[in-house]
Amino acid sequence: MNFQPPELRHVHVTRYVTPLREGGSLPAIAEADDDFLYVLKFRGAGQGLKALIAELIGGELSRLLGLRIPEIVFANLDEAFGRTEPDEEIQDLLRASTGLNLGMHYLSGAITFDPLVTKVDSLLASQIVWLDCLLTNVDRTARNTNMLMWHKELWLIDHGAALYFHHSWENWEEQSRRPFVQVKDHVLLRQASELEKVDAAFKAILTADKIEAIVGLIPDDWLITNSPDETPETMRKVYSGFLISRLSVSEIFVTEAQNARKALI
Repeated sequence: MNFQPPELRHVHVTRYVTPLREGGSLPAIAEADDDFLYVLKFRGAGQGLKALIAELIGGELSRLLGLRIPEIVFANLDEAFGRTEPDEEIQDLLRASTGLNLGMHYLSGAITFDPLVTKVDSLLASQIVWLDCLLTNVDRTARNTNMLMWHKELWLIDHGAALYFHHSWENWEEQSRRPFVQVKDHVLLRQASELEKVDAAFKAILTADKIEAIVGLIPDDWLITNSPDETPETMRKVYSGFLISRLSVSEIFVTEAQNARKALI
């Protein structure tokens, strides 16, 4: 039976609440027509649509593997939405982001994960490190953990810096087989002592049809805006192919992570 991923909801943004001025992409807290608050990632910011694609794939793969991820939605921004925004920088961002953007359910009251305060068990740490090696996610360091504590549970956020191969499509097959050397800076590497166990378990879950189904969630518009000469289906095959290839040689990034961990302890 083919895997059917969850169908992402579509919402319409009704109110810009406040910017979140971490990094250069200017995400924001916004309210939608379902009366919920979302952390909105804009197509017109920073790395643009490629960051939204990485966010979508990384988030839904994380959810499939049983890790905690806020609900991801497609968030539509009307052309007239930013006209009353007094901040010129934000107004420009909203104008450049008309159309389909990406939102993550806002976890009200959540606090940034602090590795000095909260200890993560070895299994969960190994799961997160393994995932970030698969996704080549460079942005889970002590400086910027991209994890939240909410109701005493650990939640993953912000995978926009993952899958960096798609900023240079050349030799994607070769890139899929490379070790993830940046794992040496991973905030949870020291605790990740069960990588081989996680590798076996997660490879059994991440079948090719499941990967292809999640990649299939990417809207056509996000794929062809920056690559009008390619078809959406061709580009989806590259994303799926990269992940399936990387999974088939996971021992390469697992060994790299284990060696980096030995250097720490």
